[in-house]
Amino acid sequence: MNERYSRQALFKPIGTLGQTEIEKSHVLIVGCGALGSASAEALVRAGIGKLTLIDRDYVEFSNLQRQQLFAESDAVDQLPKAIAAQKRLTQINSHVFIEAHVMDATSLNLGPLLHEVDLLIDATDNFDIRFIINDLLQSYNIPWIFGSCVGSTGMSYTILPGQTPCLHCLLNVTTLSGATCDSVGIISPAVQMVVAHQMTEAFKLLVEDYQSLRKGLVMFDMWNNHYQTINVDRAKKADCPSCGNEPSYPYLSYDAQTKTEVLCGRDTVQIRSNREFQLDVLASSLENLGTITLNPFLLSIVYDNYRVVFFRDGRTFIHGTNSIEQAKKVYYKLVG
Repeated sequence: MNERYSRQALFKPIGTLGQTEIEKSHVLIVGCGALGSASAEALVRAGIGKLTLIDRDYVEFSNLQRQQLFAESDAVDQLPKAIAAQKRLTQINSHVFIEAHVMDATSLNLGPLLHEVDLLIDATDNFDIRFIINDLLQSYNIPWIFGSCVGSTGMSYTILPGQTPCLHCLLNVTTLSGATCDSVGIISPAVQMVVAHQMTEAFKLLVEDYQSLRKGLVMFDMWNNHYQTINVDRAKKADCPSCGNEPSYPYLSYDAQTKTEVLCGRDTVQIRSNREFQLDVLASSLENLGTITLNPFLLSIVYDNYRVVFFRDGRTFIHGTNSIEQAKKVYYKLVG
């Protein structure tokens, strides 16, 4: 085992002591898609002690272009991503304890899994769960690394409770895109760039080299050759409801959570979010996905045998299913 990690331990900022810390650490990854599978593989190859994986979805052929842990057989069998990832990761390093949970992460079921977690890696596909993660980890005092990518763009930021601005604070300094891979596509190098930033920061945290942590929000567009790091220190607010002096953790409250219900007799699921839709902006992002009908009150699109209706006040109807799980999958594919 000493030989296995020898090249990593030769890297002076890690060394043998840092390698020992990595092997004692527990990392939780929420999402086993593109970012999650690449991050999980990096951690397992590095010798992480324990890895917990959470994902609600199963492997599809459209995933194989960028989600590196999965094979065609996983898509044929429609294996849950968390299980397929666990299977492959165990083949890579059988000495790592890997725990897989096939579930939709929520404020209720995520909390019990945070005990003895040293670090959380964000590899989710929507901002609803990211804001829940943000509030939960502030309350548990656990660091986490935000990551997002779509098209040829990506961003990442390291959030340290009590020290850095939180995700809620970042809303004041940058626009968090609602575009998704299903609406505008994605190229795999953008995934790998985000993972490179997330994993480098992860190793710094695990070996406790806090001085080397990146201070800013990194953003890039690989296709158009743009790269920048934004200093967001001033974004941290004393009155922030998530990380301020008197936090109320608003995204953990019932009223702030996205709610779903099956509409009786209509083969329709309603999803209610606390965000309002800018219908013209939404129409622009969805224009390549299907036939759109737009008026001042709602936007309707026919997508994958479903008719999806977005209301300005944040409500959405998914017509064509009475499965809440399937409705949420369609919803997040369209709006992130």
